[in-house]
Parts: sequence; structure tokens; C-alpha cells
Amino acid sequence: MRETRTRDLPDADTALPRTIGEAGIALIKRFESCARARGGGLFEAYPDPGTGGAPWTIGWGATGPGIAPGLVWTQAQCDARLAADLARFSREVERALHGAPVSQNQFDALVSFHYNTGAIARASLTRLHRAGDFAAAAREFGKWVNAGGRRLNGLVRRRAAEAELYLAP
Repeated sequence: MRETRTRDLPDADTALPRTIGEAGIALIKRFESCARARGGGLFEAYPDPGTGGAPWTIGWGATGPGIAPGLVWTQAQCDARLAADLARFSREVERALHGAPVSQNQFDALVSFHYNTGAIARASLTRLHRAGDFAAAAREFGKWVNAGGRRLNGLVRRRAAEAELYLAP
């Protein structure tokens, strides 16, 4: 099975990072951006670009209960929610990897993917990563580019950026 791997597993000292790194945070912020600025440092909830409605989103891509039309947050609220969400999504990615070695760049790309899709536990890219087939796992990012039944250019660009980060040394 080793010969099917396209590159060696990360060193043991890079196994299971517990927090997303700066590259991953920058990637997420690049694609989520604090949209719908109202002025005065305030940000308003907006509809999902894929559906034109739910899930409503605010700040750095936050969704969930209580996020609805008319909701307004400060920059500090947007930043605090991002930090809390990234901690939760990092834990979920770590659990989904089942102890498989992972570099910081791979982990960051996987957290970005999960933050946007919520699909780390069911995505074939996770299974392929656990098997050590990183090239195949990287190709899987490109399959997650649809929302609301439509292919979205923003998701195409995001998945390409995640795959690039995933494969970066």
C-alpha cells in the first residue's frame, strides 16, 4: 500500500496539530470576508450566496441559530465568533482524522473545508487522507463546488486554494 502514496507522511512532530494556523485563518478570511459592512464598524447578516436565503450568515461566515435578517454585530463580535468556531472546527477535524498524521498546511486546508461545508466526517477526502493518499485527497476538494444546486465560481476558487494549501510542504 505504501507505493500508492504520493509523498511521505508528515513527521511525527507535525502529527495532529490542535489549532488552525495563520495560513488557514488567512485562507478562510480571504473567502469569507466580513461582508455587509454598515459603517461604524458594524456588520449585518446576509443570505447565503448559493441559496439566496438560509443559512443566513454574518461576519467571517458564521451561521447557526439566531443568525437571521436584521442581525448586526460589531467587528469584535465577528472576530470572537470566528475564534470560537475555528476552535470547534479544529477539534472536529482532529477527531475525523482518527489519529492520522497531518501537516499544519493539510490541517489548515481541512479546517477551511470543514468550516465552509461542515462535511469533514463524510467527505471522501478525509478517508483518502487517513489512508495517506494525499494527491487523491487533494483532488477531492474540487468536487465540493456546488451550493443551492449550482456550481459557484467562489467555491471553485476556494476549493482550489484549499487543495493548493493542502499540498504545500
